[in-house]
Amino acid sequence: MILEPLGSVVLGLALAWAALRSLPHRLPSRRVVFTTGALGALFGAFLMHSVLGPGHVVATLVGAALIGSVTLSLLVRPLSRSAAA
Repeated sequence: MILEPLGSVVLGLALAWAALRSLPHRLPSRRVVFTTGALGALFGAFLMHSVLGPGHVVATLVGAALIGSVTLSLLVRPLSRSAAA
């Protein structure tokens, strides 16, 4: 029971860390990115657990990672025209 929320938060933090390592100049502050990653994955775990029910830990964590990555993608700023040229 505790594995799903704890695992999803760890996955969300890992996704946030990876996003900050790959796109540091296109994301807001580290605090916002880590909070969004953890809460997005936690929401994903809640949603997947509600849909699938108990007993699907792996599928719940996969869904949490997917929804966490989608919420992190909403934070990415577009490239400025001067940087793209």
